[in-house]
Amino acid sequence: MRHSKVSDSPSPEQEVSAPTVIVRPGESERLLAGHPWLYKGSAMRLTRPAADGELVQVKDHRQRFLGMGFYNSRSKIIVRLLSNDRIVADAQFFRDRIHAALAHRKKHMPGASSFRLVNAESDFLSGLIVDKYEDTAVIQISSLGMEQRKAMIVEAVHAAIKPERILERSDASARRFEGLDLTSGILKEAHQTDLEKLVLSPVLNGLRFEVLWSSGHKTGLYLDQQSNYLFAGELAKGAQVLDCFSFLGGFALHAARAGATHVHGIDQSADAVAAATRNAQLNGLQDRCSFESANVFDWLSAKTQSRPHEKVLPRFDLIILDPPSFTRSRDSVADALRGYKEIHLRALKLLKSNGTLLTYCCSHHVDRNTFEEVIMSAAYDAQRILRRVAMFSQSLDHPVIPAIPETEYLKGFAFEIAR
Repeated sequence: MRHSKVSDSPSPEQEVSAPTVIVRPGESERLLAGHPWLYKGSAMRLTRPAADGELVQVKDHRQRFLGMGFYNSRSKIIVRLLSNDRIVADAQFFRDRIHAALAHRKKHMPGASSFRLVNAESDFLSGLIVDKYEDTAVIQISSLGMEQRKAMIVEAVHAAIKPERILERSDASARRFEGLDLTSGILKEAHQTDLEKLVLSPVLNGLRFEVLWSSGHKTGLYLDQQSNYLFAGELAKGAQVLDCFSFLGGFALHAARAGATHVHGIDQSADAVAAATRNAQLNGLQDRCSFESANVFDWLSAKTQSRPHEKVLPRFDLIILDPPSFTRSRDSVADALRGYKEIHLRALKLLKSNGTLLTYCCSHHVDRNTFEEVIMSAAYDAQRILRRVAMFSQSLDHPVIPAIPETEYLKGFAFEIAR
């Protein structure tokens, strides 16, 4: 990867002799392996005072150079490393890094017109997310160093993809840990935009979706299942499909287009159900889709109730479980696992013989092995034997860096009812 090297005439922001953070003994191995976060407890001292947001260099306790990144004394992550080379965090640096990110998407998702352009740590730009929705780019910043260089980032994004407008949705609560306020709005536009009425219209695998920007999730909607939608479609031909936690209808519409007999989507949000219904109409799939506003746990429980000596009648050939994260911290993992087991137990009772379960977990705190163990426990209780036929991760516009476990959060499986 190209970096902007320290020049003989550094910019005003950057001196050749940058402040240096010295790392405690035994704490540098993770950084050497490629993880970009230096926690406050792992830092031993500063060679001289550094301003919050300043570019600093990081060395181990033997003065060996480890890299450069943005410093923030107010954050638990005291340095977010950008490179293991000496760099200048100038306009050229951001242009190079964002063009490299775009090249990755063009290589691995050449047909995509809406995708995640920058995925923070996955693209070595910790604290920065950029999503492309056709002619609109949406930036989300969660670190002080990136916030202070927002103007350079905007220009780099514009140079890379030439969007009609660049918006900001930096309204994630994680900003507060960096001492930043929540903010959103217009950063650059070719024509005047009424944000309250702005509708994003991304095309995913040839299907068009619409979402009101002011009320959308994250930067608008979720893009990380784009590749997995296609696999769901391959399984849906001639099938009765149940799509739980259907949100805007991503899985449902792909299943319907592929030839499902009927797809029933369930989501607790009435607004999501209304949006999914509109998206089905937009793509001419309304005759094959129905959507219902209900608590998925309650719905599955009601459909699997039976009297003594009665059996639940399986109704579906394909069931999709794509819930939001059940846990945001390690402290609540046990509760989350009980929730995952409950929905799998109920769903397995509704699957026909030879039917397929597509299931996903987007919680970083629940690893792939633990997630599969929960599914197997549910299958045991449901007296079903499963055959695993596929495993999933997030789409390739959300790259996984194995040295940074936090970059791999989405995991999934396809299981057939073997018996």
